[in-house]
Amino acid sequence: MSTLPVIAAVDGSDDSLVALDWAFDAAVLRGAPLRVVHVQQYAAWAGPEIVPAGPPDIEDDPVIGDVRRYLDGRVERPVTEYLALAGAPGAVLPEQGSSAQLLVLGSRGRGGFVGLLLGSNGMTAARDAECPVVVVPKPGRQVHGDMPVEPGPRVVVGLQVDSPDEATLSFAFAEAARRGARLQAVAAYAWPLHLWAATTAQVAPPLADQDTIEAETRTLAEGLLAPYRERHPDVHAEPYVAPGHAAGHLVAASKGATLVVVGRHRRRLLAPARMMGSVTQAVLLHAASPVAVVPPAPPEE
Repeated sequence: MSTLPVIAAVDGSDDSLVALDWAFDAAVLRGAPLRVVHVQQYAAWAGPEIVPAGPPDIEDDPVIGDVRRYLDGRVERPVTEYLALAGAPGAVLPEQGSSAQLLVLGSRGRGGFVGLLLGSNGMTAARDAECPVVVVPKPGRQVHGDMPVEPGPRVVVGLQVDSPDEATLSFAFAEAARRGARLQAVAAYAWPLHLWAATTAQVAPPLADQDTIEAETRTLAEGLLAPYRERHPDVHAEPYVAPGHAAGHLVAASKGATLVVVGRHRRRLLAPARMMGSVTQAVLLHAASPVAVVPPAPPEE
């Protein structure tokens, strides 16, 4: 059993209770402890020079008390720890990720604006935490677009055939194996292609037709999935190859999915700050299912 816990961030909102339920089930699936964390935010008027005397008293935290009663009496309950902290949630929660195997949050907390699709704490945690972060949307979120899928549990993963990330694929296959789910790997390719010809100062026609580009994309996707299929022979994994923007296909695939898995951008020499990328951000904002954002695998020495 892993000693690293699954962390559920709670703030008393309905969204955080939905995320708590997801984290509870994830901890049971992993045979891992559950750590419930409530971050009491500093008062808005408190400047950086205002330092609290110590951590909050967990016995006086009404949010933790409500969660204890909410979880009381559940069967097959993981070992559960409760933690009350003080500070800015957007800074404190990512720090908790350094000692967790998973950090789970609701899509919008108690302090968010009405109608906001994703709270700032969820966005910051997904960008900065060292462990995978799962953002659980409010139930009933509608998505546009549709794609043919077989019935049954399904995990979706975004697959970049030109720059695949091992951590994202490994996480997706492991989740599908835990949940007895199929894996749908979404690989999008750009079409139509608009190539600029400098000699004629005009848009030139593409050198290959769409069928050729789609076939090449599918071949690359199959090659990338092959070693993970060998490691997880019980997981039925198939690529879904389509033209257009990856974000739109992943959001459409999230309808009825158990989980959507996307990667986070690797730090670059000229851009050392952590970045999520436009596809990951769009999926977090619009997906109907929980979304796991996986940090990139560390670069090889």
